[in-house]
Amino acid sequence: MVKRIGTFRRKTRHKLKKNIKARGKISLTKYFQTFKVGEKVVLTAEPAVQKGMYFPRYYGKAGVIKATKGKCYEVTIKDIKKEKTLIVHPVHMKRA
Repeated sequence: MVKRIGTFRRKTRHKLKKNIKARGKISLTKYFQTFKVGEKVVLTAEPAVQKGMYFPRYYGKAGVIKATKGKCYEVTIKDIKKEKTLIVHPVHMKRA
């Protein structure tokens, strides 16, 4: 297999770019939001926070919260035919 050069944020110039009006400090209510197990969420990455960010391939995918892991949540999504579990910080999610 070919060895990839760079981190997971490569080739994401437009996907991980904020609107000009949304730049600056992030919302603390979005950072500290809480979810319940079984709740449906949509993955929307917050580019200003790298901690708890998922791989950008899953941007915009909908999933279900399976469990909590520290400050983050385990989110189950469907990727084509497979069911995958991602560990995501709440700043990168919004309710569906």
